[in-house]
Amino acid sequence: MSLYTKQEWFSNIKGDTLSGIVVALALIPEAIAFSIIAGVDPKVGLYASFCIAVVIAFTGGRPGMISAATGAMALLMVTLVREHGLEYLLAATLLTGVFQIIAGYLKLADLMRFVSRSVVTGFVNALAILIFMAQLPELTDVTWHVYAMTLAGLGIIYLFPYLPVIGKSIPSPLVCIVVLTAVYMISGMDIRSVGDMGELPDTLPVFLWPSVPLNLETLWIILPYAMMLTVVGLLESMMTATIVDDLTDTPSNKNRECKGQGIANIGSGLLGGMAGCAMIGQSVINIKSGGRTRLSALIAGVVLLMLVVFLADLVSQIPMAALVAVMIMVSIGTFSWESIRDLKKHPISTNIVMLATVAVTVSTHNLAIGVFVGVLLAALFFANKVGNILYVGSKEVEVGKQREYQVVGQVFFASSERFTAAFDLKESIEKVTIDLSRAHFWDVTAVQALDRVVIKFRREGTEVELVGLSEASATVVDRYAVHNDPEAVEKLMGGH
Repeated sequence: MSLYTKQEWFSNIKGDTLSGIVVALALIPEAIAFSIIAGVDPKVGLYASFCIAVVIAFTGGRPGMISAATGAMALLMVTLVREHGLEYLLAATLLTGVFQIIAGYLKLADLMRFVSRSVVTGFVNALAILIFMAQLPELTDVTWHVYAMTLAGLGIIYLFPYLPVIGKSIPSPLVCIVVLTAVYMISGMDIRSVGDMGELPDTLPVFLWPSVPLNLETLWIILPYAMMLTVVGLLESMMTATIVDDLTDTPSNKNRECKGQGIANIGSGLLGGMAGCAMIGQSVINIKSGGRTRLSALIAGVVLLMLVVFLADLVSQIPMAALVAVMIMVSIGTFSWESIRDLKKHPISTNIVMLATVAVTVSTHNLAIGVFVGVLLAALFFANKVGNILYVGSKEVEVGKQREYQVVGQVFFASSERFTAAFDLKESIEKVTIDLSRAHFWDVTAVQALDRVVIKFRREGTEVELVGLSEASATVVDRYAVHNDPEAVEKLMGGH
C-alpha cells in the first residue's frame, strides 16, 4: 500500500466509518426533500446522492468533503422538469457533467482567488442561516413532543462528548439519531418521521440512458439549465472546499474537484439521478464527526444506498426531530461567530461586502447570486481604494521654461480622470518631463489618459518627454499609445 493511498483512504478508518454512517442518515431526508423541490420521485435524489458521494470519493480533489443532491441545484431544475419531464433533466445532468470536466481542464477553479475572505465569510453565514431556516417547517405547528425530542437531541449532541471513555470515541450526532429513534419506536408518539417524507426505493439503481431525441432542439432546451447547474454546482463546491480546507488545515485540489464533480454528475445521470454538488452542511457533519479521508464519502454513499434499499422499514422510523437537532448543530457550527465580533475591527467596506453576501444569498436562496454580488462589491471597493492611491506632483526645473511632473501610484480606469486633472495643460512652458518611474499603467483607459495629456501639451507648443517607464507599463503603453501617430491623434482629439 502506497503512502498516498494510506493517507487519502486508510489513515482514519474508525473516524471515517462512523462519520460516514452519520452523514448517510442525515442525507436521506434531505435527498427526499430536494427531490420534492425539483418535482421528481424521491428515488431520483437518493440515487443521485449515492452515486455522487461514491464517485467523488475517488475522483474529487478534497478528501473529507461530501457531495450529493443539493437544494441549490434542485431549485434550478423545477422549470425544466415541469415543462419537459425527468428524461430532459437526466440529459441536462449529463451535459452539466461534461461542462464541469471542461471547466476543470481549463483550470477555472483558479478564479477562486478573486473571491475575498469577506465573501467567503458571508457565504458561510448565509448557508448557516439557510440551514437553520430549512428546519423551521419541522418545528412549526407541531406538538410539544417534537420540541422535547429536538431539545433532547441537542442535549445529547453537545453533552455526550464530555462523557469519559466513550464520549470522544463515538460521534454524538450518531448517538442522537440512534437514541431518539429508539425512544420514538418504543413510545409510539405521533410525530413526523423519515417515512413521512416520501416513499423509499426498494431496488438498486440501474444503468439508464435518457430517452430524449438526440438533436439540436434537445440541446437548446437543456443547454441553459446545464450552464446554470454547472456554475452553481462548481461555485458551491469550490466555496465548500475552501471551508473544509480551513476546518482541517489541509489543502485541496480545486481543479481536480471540478473534474470529479463532472464525472460524478455524469454517473448520476446514467443511474437516473439528478445533478448535485458539494454540501456544506453534510461536509461539516462529516468533519465534526471525525471524518477526514476519502473513505468517509465512500461509506456515506454506500451506507445510504444500503439503508434505503434494504433497511427501509427501520430508516423510515427515524424521527425528523433527531435530524433537525443534527442540522441545528450544523447551523451553529457553520456560522462564523467571530465575524460578528470583528464588525467593530474590520473596515466598513469589508463589513458591507460580508453583510451584502449574507442578505442577497438568504433573500434569493441562490448562492451564485449572493457570491456574485459579494465579489462585485469587493471589486468595486478595491478599485476605488487603489484608484485613490495616486499622486501627481510637479516642480519647475527652469522658471518659465521647463517643468517636471512625478507620477506615483496606479493608473487605470478608476484613476485615469484624476491622472489627467493633475496636469496644468494650459501652462505656457517650453518643455514638460513626466517621470513615470513610480507609476504603473494597467489598461487601455490609462494609456488613453496619458495620450490626452501628451497630445494637449504638444498642441500648446510644449515639448513632452516621458521618462522612467517600467518594462511592464512600457509593454502596455507601446502597444496602445497613439500620441506619436498623427492620424490617430486627430481621430482621438476630434471634437476636443
